[in-house]
Amino acid sequence: MNDKPSPQDRLVAAGFGAGWAVVPRLPEPLTAWAFRTAADRLWKRRGKQVLRLEANLARVKGTSPDDPAIRELSRAGMRSYFRYFHEVFRLPSMRPEEILARTHAHNAERVYEILGRGRAAVFALPHMGNWDQAGAWFVQKGHPFTTVAERLRPESLFHRYTAFRESLGMEVLPLTGGDNQVFAVLAQRLRAGRPVALPAERDLTARGVEVKFFGAATRMPAGPAMLALHTGVPLIPTILSFRGRDWTVRFCDEIPKPAEGTRQEKVAALTQDLATAFEKGIAEHPEDWHMLQRLWLEDLEPRG
Repeated sequence: MNDKPSPQDRLVAAGFGAGWAVVPRLPEPLTAWAFRTAADRLWKRRGKQVLRLEANLARVKGTSPDDPAIRELSRAGMRSYFRYFHEVFRLPSMRPEEILARTHAHNAERVYEILGRGRAAVFALPHMGNWDQAGAWFVQKGHPFTTVAERLRPESLFHRYTAFRESLGMEVLPLTGGDNQVFAVLAQRLRAGRPVALPAERDLTARGVEVKFFGAATRMPAGPAMLALHTGVPLIPTILSFRGRDWTVRFCDEIPKPAEGTRQEKVAALTQDLATAFEKGIAEHPEDWHMLQRLWLEDLEPRG
């Protein structure tokens, strides 16, 4: 990216740099309080991101954004979102033993069995809980993996975030204009027995698969389903949430691949099944779903 970063971009990058430098040096109760207080202040201001979160949560709960219960849920959601960033800044200094001890994995035996035989899998995740912590935990369990990251602005922040994730043991590929090349590398990793983990409920390309999600249409990326079909590896929805001070990783059942239909029809069916699995996980832990952007198609369409 050659465009000059804006003052706001530079401020964000400086804030992240300060977070990684300063937060681990301070007592955790103090920094946790500071991030929770910042979340509450942003929530009270009712800015665009908070209003979007409330609109998204209202769809999950099947109610109106004006419902007082949604207002309280969005407060918990903002606290969860800021907890994620607080933990991101502390993760590089966190002992592996602590990450392992505080992570509660469900239905992991099947996953360990697959990977123990030298096979790989595609793990598809919604933006929930702390995906960086879950990645660090998975690496500490002996399963380094490859993922794809959205390019952040400015470029310096993207490189810093990539370096952070690589320091946890992940291989990070940038999601840029060369989608075909990224797909080829991911397929190569899967065939070599290396797992791939991908965020999968928000389409960033405008070329995603249309699915029904909480009763309305949206698009989700085709990549997870295409990779699973192309390489023959399992497609496993994975749900992350917070559990007190700890973390939960729940591996859902492998999504069966359709026996009939064109490749396009199979990708569509797998992606819809993935959306259905995400619905269940998000409905169980809506406060840990960090979706502060427009998601549903009717929200993206200009209103007259």
